[in-house]
Amino acid sequence: MSDERKFWDDRFSQQAYTYGTQPNDFLREARTFLPAGGKVLCIGEGEGRNAVWLAQQGFEVTAVDLSPVGLAKAGTLAAAAGVKVETVAADLKEFDLGKEKWDVIVSIWCHLPSHIRGSVHKRVVEALRPGGSFVLEAYTPGQVHRNSGGPKNVDMLPTAAGLTKELDGLRFFSVKEITRAVHEGAFHGGDSDVVQVIGVKPARE
Repeated sequence: MSDERKFWDDRFSQQAYTYGTQPNDFLREARTFLPAGGKVLCIGEGEGRNAVWLAQQGFEVTAVDLSPVGLAKAGTLAAAAGVKVETVAADLKEFDLGKEKWDVIVSIWCHLPSHIRGSVHKRVVEALRPGGSFVLEAYTPGQVHRNSGGPKNVDMLPTAAGLTKELDGLRFFSVKEITRAVHEGAFHGGDSDVVQVIGVKPARE
């Protein structure tokens, strides 16, 4: 077992949901940019709060995370909500996202080392169907000076400029760095420096 997986297994091993059971606020806001239904992939999804909410919105959802412990709780949350979420325990370094497979891909607080993040985002663009949407919220480098959540390794914290390069091939509805109040469970609480992205893969002419 890798140190990273052990870290997340340990964090998710408590009975309570680490980041709560409600979806991310930015994801809620982004709903109006998403299609009425279709196949959604949530990467770094943890305990499933966003995946379950998307399933409640009528999407066919797959949640991928490194931690089987977190995904087991995602399954429990989905069952309690009366929806189905497919869960896949996998390392994003090696996970095959597929080609033109997904109508929506969601990345909420999925912080990766920059060299891995760049590779994953290239595969995200390839994995979206033409017309498909990508939604991301992550902490930015300024967050290291705060105690309101996120990793303290600056290399894992993207910028808006960096993300537009990594996601080359998407057309962006919105890319912005802002400070906002985040209140999600025990580890995300208070004013936070974040980047928010909504992009779409252009439809074929």
